[in-house]
Amino acid sequence: MIRKILQYIFLGLAVYVTVVFLVINYYKDDPQAMIWQDREAFNNRFIENLSLEQQTELADVLDTLGSPDLTYVKKVDGEVLQIVFYRTQLVKPDGITTEDECTGMLFENNVLKLWGPGARVAFDKASN
Repeated sequence: MIRKILQYIFLGLAVYVTVVFLVINYYKDDPQAMIWQDREAFNNRFIENLSLEQQTELADVLDTLGSPDLTYVKKVDGEVLQIVFYRTQLVKPDGITTEDECTGMLFENNVLKLWGPGARVAFDKASN
């Protein structure tokens, strides 16, 4: 009798460990469903791991981070410049997301070129 109970306990633990492993390794985070504090942390982690060598594309960023909080687009000399802003730090708890609460990522023809404070400066300097 005790052996059968131990078998059920072992089987239950094995199923639990398997489910936890699958969720941790294969469940995709959905930034849109996160509370704002978790979303800011998620955005920060993603942005901190960016590298120009990766040739990150806009579609990859949108797929991972979801819709940007702010975005601007313009065409300069046949090149499409787009800057997307994702909230990464709370400045004023007023329910409105502003650029100073976000990190900008500048894309040229859908390829990441620059991020951080310099992204907005470079976007504004690009002449029409």
